[in-house]
Amino acid sequence: MSVLSILNKLFGNKSQRDLREIQPIVDQINALGPDMKKLSNDELRQIVTDVKKQLADAVSDDSQAIADIKSRIEDLPFEERQLLWDEIDKREKNILDTYERELDKALPNVFAAMRETASRFASNATIEVTATQMDRDLAASGKDFVSIEGDKAIYNNHWLAGGNEIVWDMVHYDVQLIGGIVLHQGKIAEMATGEGKTLVATLPVFLRSLTGRGVHVVTVNDYLSKRDSEWMGPLYMFHGQSVDCIDKHQPNSSERRAAYMCDITFGTNNEFGFDYLRDNMAMAPSDMVQRKHYYAIVDEVDSVLIDDARTPLIISGPVPKGDDQMFNDFKHNVERVYDAQRRLAGKLLMEAKEKIASDDKDVRKEGALALFRAYKGLPKNSSLIKYLSQEGIKPLLLETEAYYLQDNSREMPKATEPLYFVIDEKNRSVELTDKGIDELTGHSADPQFFVLPDIASQLSEVEGDESLTPEQRQEKKDALLDNYSIKAERVHTVTQLLKAYTLFEKDVEYVIDDNKIKIVDEQTGRIMEGRRYSDGLHQAIEAKEGVKVEAATQTFATITLQNYFRMYHKLAGMTGTAETEAGEFWDIYKLDVVTIPTNKPVARIDMDDRLFKTKKEKYAAVIEHIVELVGQGRPVLVGTTSVEISELLSKMLTLRHIPHNVLNAKLHQKEADIVAQAGKKSTVTIATNMAGRGTDIKLSAEVKAAGGLAIIGTERHESRRVDRQLRGRSGRQGDPGSSVFYLSFEDQLMRLFASDKVAKMLDRMGIKEGEMIESKMLNHSIETAQKRVEENNFGIRKRLLEYDDVMNKQRQYIYSRRQHALVGERIGIDINNMLYDTVENIVNVYDSPTDYPELKMEILKVFSVEVPFSDEEFPKMSRQDVLNAITKAVYDGFERKSERIVEITYPVIKDAVENHDAKGRILVPITDGKRIFNIPADVQDAYNTHCKSIVKEWHKAIMLVTIDEVWKEHLRELDQLRQSVQNASYEQKDPLVIYKVESFHLFENAMNTLNVKAVSALMRGQIYIPEQPRQPVAPRAAEAQLESEKGVSEPQRRMPEMRKAMPERPNDYSRYRTSRESAGLPGEAEQRAAASAPQGQQTHSQPIVNGPKVGRNDPCPCGSGKKFKNCHGKGL
Repeated sequence: MSVLSILNKLFGNKSQRDLREIQPIVDQINALGPDMKKLSNDELRQIVTDVKKQLADAVSDDSQAIADIKSRIEDLPFEERQLLWDEIDKREKNILDTYERELDKALPNVFAAMRETASRFASNATIEVTATQMDRDLAASGKDFVSIEGDKAIYNNHWLAGGNEIVWDMVHYDVQLIGGIVLHQGKIAEMATGEGKTLVATLPVFLRSLTGRGVHVVTVNDYLSKRDSEWMGPLYMFHGQSVDCIDKHQPNSSERRAAYMCDITFGTNNEFGFDYLRDNMAMAPSDMVQRKHYYAIVDEVDSVLIDDARTPLIISGPVPKGDDQMFNDFKHNVERVYDAQRRLAGKLLMEAKEKIASDDKDVRKEGALALFRAYKGLPKNSSLIKYLSQEGIKPLLLETEAYYLQDNSREMPKATEPLYFVIDEKNRSVELTDKGIDELTGHSADPQFFVLPDIASQLSEVEGDESLTPEQRQEKKDALLDNYSIKAERVHTVTQLLKAYTLFEKDVEYVIDDNKIKIVDEQTGRIMEGRRYSDGLHQAIEAKEGVKVEAATQTFATITLQNYFRMYHKLAGMTGTAETEAGEFWDIYKLDVVTIPTNKPVARIDMDDRLFKTKKEKYAAVIEHIVELVGQGRPVLVGTTSVEISELLSKMLTLRHIPHNVLNAKLHQKEADIVAQAGKKSTVTIATNMAGRGTDIKLSAEVKAAGGLAIIGTERHESRRVDRQLRGRSGRQGDPGSSVFYLSFEDQLMRLFASDKVAKMLDRMGIKEGEMIESKMLNHSIETAQKRVEENNFGIRKRLLEYDDVMNKQRQYIYSRRQHALVGERIGIDINNMLYDTVENIVNVYDSPTDYPELKMEILKVFSVEVPFSDEEFPKMSRQDVLNAITKAVYDGFERKSERIVEITYPVIKDAVENHDAKGRILVPITDGKRIFNIPADVQDAYNTHCKSIVKEWHKAIMLVTIDEVWKEHLRELDQLRQSVQNASYEQKDPLVIYKVESFHLFENAMNTLNVKAVSALMRGQIYIPEQPRQPVAPRAAEAQLESEKGVSEPQRRMPEMRKAMPERPNDYSRYRTSRESAGLPGEAEQRAAASAPQGQQTHSQPIVNGPKVGRNDPCPCGSGKKFKNCHGKGL
């Protein structure tokens, strides 16, 4: 017995320990049950109202203190504000900590109240309560589950959800209470398929929403977000909580903003992320939709935080010469190299077969080398894959590979010398050899056309050439760098084209739909609409397939889902397949995975894997098994990993005259009908391993009696959780069922990761053609191979995150500065710091006693102020004295500029308000000497603040414009840097380390540029007064000037022209492109509807039914007794 087994026996495993901690809370909730049942409906609602009040009272002191500080902070000098903002931050944190303590205390009561609410809805057709204002508002808005009769609100237990009418029939089990507690604690609840994760989420979502801070429920597609918000919404609304779904509303609209202001907000992961990016591109606070990120529950958390986290969310826009790409130019060169390699690989394989069959040991060794070369040249060659399944061949290849990999691959160049390029299938990389470069270059006059020069040695050589003048040296350097950048782009283009031809197969990794390349999700087999491969790979595949190559774009805003979800104060998730990725969840998100027991024991029989030598034998066995199961009257779900395999099995079943349905990336339009039939007697469904995620396949009594749903996997996926997801389609809620996987040595996973020991053992057993192997040892070996792949994939995702973490620190800093500028809070402190930092940088540069003229000129150029000391005083002053003196002069100059703007604008504003009753927004023209800014300002606010609000709006405008200009340019430079550092691997350097160092320097330069640009504009800001043509003035008229006007210059007497502002319009995002669209897939809504309908009958899609139309002069549905036009219909 192992040490781990002994410890588990003594202390229990992790799941048992987790459940022991939670069980006392479940007991408390159950103990409250009998008392809850005695309460009236109004008393039940009052419990929740009391908890809300307790939460508000608990944080009232801190909330009031924050409000008091904010009311007086703007009147203080800049240097006194930071301490108060620190106090606000401290109190904000204290509020969150207080909520955690109070919610833990309230949990048993609130969970028991929600469970009792669900029970009453399940057992009563209607529930009557005293009508509140919210009840009346819900009825007036046309909600079908509530109506008003006098002073009573009548709630029904049936309503529309996802286009279908549902009757509420669910009450929380004890295991669902456990799941709810785990989610409240900010952990991942792993629950088996069919255990009611959607219902579990109602408990923590409702509890957390009572704080009023906003709870986000995140789903994988917009059908589920809309359905769940409508399905669970009435329970929340019954207790006075507002609910909405962002996917029902247009981005950046007032409706979406209102959805975020609700207590509970549903939406897809992509839209939450894109809204965050859009908010950080907003030009006015009214453009923003999100508030602070408080608490989120992520449904199918493994899909969102692991699968989708691989690709960042990007908002991009057009770039100059975006169509100027070289993929089509070099496509034919790459095709020539690929064809040459394919011919060579064929010859090498034939040579290997002949020589390996020889009795001569040296000849066999030559044959093994030829086999290894064929493998490194084209590992996906079907003839090679078939040959490797023969007895003794796979171990021979592994042995040869081990020889050439030893001593840090010292001998590898000898093995790969005859090849045109070398493929590393495990790491999905392709590398051209010298022979390949020669073939690629062809008859070009420049043999170095596709070769990157050694730029470091070339620059060093120019630097050391004493015969060159400084101008000539710089000119040569520029020419070398230009040549390097052109060749780097050329090499990058060719590399991506090679990957497209060798590693990406049509109908496996992607499909062509509507003359566009669309990526197929390797997990679900679904087309991922709007998703594009990064780094030019998508354009390379477009060139390969002869479709239109899309123009290049520039990144304007980007974030990975990993970094987006790490912004929440508390994050939780639920899924049926997270345990295998528990290490990654903890490492990246600090999320613990807790396995929740099932309500009923799992009755599904999971059989050992069945292994065959070849795919042909495997598929023949699968077909025989299907025929046998259909004869027993059992439905069969066949899991595949690609479009190609699903179509092959379909043809084989057609030959055997077995009726079946196929669900893959090409046939998603039929998804609704396919899922509806999946649980019927003798129905065969071929689908991807994760098809139908988010729905349950329900079985009739007849099917259960026959043995339930049978799962047949045709290949092990590289990730164990995907296999578990496929198994989980069967055996929900104690249903009978079975699952088995069929494998062959030609499968991707077995080829790449099955160990040498397994291959040798099977050879010794002498397996014959068509013979099947079934053993526990084989299962263990396959699981070990899957773990290896998972570790490799985790490494890739972690590396992606490390790259994004570098940008994330910069993004957080920039976005916080932008937020200050947009809202106006803390902008004074930011400007103060910018002025000081800019002065300090300049003083550090010109610190020599002889640098006075340069220092004076730079200060004048940047700040438009004179240095407050003379040429003679400067050498006698310390660096700190110089810094203090200039800083004071700059601060004083800045204050004078602000006061001057107030001095000129206030008389105009005062006259407009007092004498002309001006209201609304106006445009104030302010210039920095180069550009004229029309600053929008509220005229009444300007009057009340003596025009200080206009100065603040001017500061905000300059900061926003400058931050956006600098950040956009910085993102472009980071994109270029990320591509260029990959070449560092050729110099045995870590690209990530170089990226971190270089990006830091780039960001430092960007911040210096930002500071100089912003302060230069702010220090030159003045009211713009257009020049008037000078009129000749008669001498006597000049003498008649009023005494008060004498001595006042002409420009000072002229008043600025201020115009009424246009109504505020939201920022236009139509010119930007999001790289991941969350639009539903064709047929998705119908599929979900079919899956939730009773199995065994054909479901017809239901038309959407509008509620009864209320006439303007009819009584308002809210029960107020007023006409609709004078109540909730006012203004419609």
